[in-house]
Amino acid sequence: MEEHHVRVQRTARYYALDPAEEPEEVWFVLHGYGQLARYFLRHFEAIQNGRRLIIAPEALSRYYLPGHKRVGASWMTREDRLTEVDDYLAYLDTLHDQIFERVDRSRVTVHVLGFSQGGVTATRWATLGRGYADRLILWASDVPPDLDLAAYAENVRRSKLTLVVGTEDEFLTPTRLACQEALLAEHRIPYRLRRFAGPHRMDADTLRLLAGE
Repeated sequence: MEEHHVRVQRTARYYALDPAEEPEEVWFVLHGYGQLARYFLRHFEAIQNGRRLIIAPEALSRYYLPGHKRVGASWMTREDRLTEVDDYLAYLDTLHDQIFERVDRSRVTVHVLGFSQGGVTATRWATLGRGYADRLILWASDVPPDLDLAAYAENVRRSKLTLVVGTEDEFLTPTRLACQEALLAEHRIPYRLRRFAGPHRMDADTLRLLAGE
């Protein structure tokens, strides 16, 4: 038995909060495992000031959540993982190019925020794709362990990196966060750490604080 791949064309979905005026900022916000873009985007209504274009891409793989009453999406799994990574990088690059056909990149700052699994996706895209970010925000997430920072550390350094974590996050535990900080220090990648009181979730007050920086 031999494994083969064939490239196909498919339709991806994204949602947007459009500004009332010409945008000064473009935000690409990437949801976590088991979420959908339209629900994730609701968190960002709190920072829509009329001058932000906020784009929420949806991961390409959807599935039924337990109980089959709701649907979620995943950026990748361990099955055929490298192919899925290549596919979502190509998808996000295409979306990036489409957005900046109508927005002058030189007149805006670009913020890439990834929550949980979306943070891993955001890091790969900001590092390996065309999604150059003026700021990269990893929320309840970390740099993917298989990303070769020895080769790509400069690509991460070019973005203003912020880590956000809840004090009761059950996934990004203190031990895991400490390993993440040690990895960034080893490769001389500067970052800011923001904490909020709560578990593995978004937090409106912290998001507003970040948006105002």
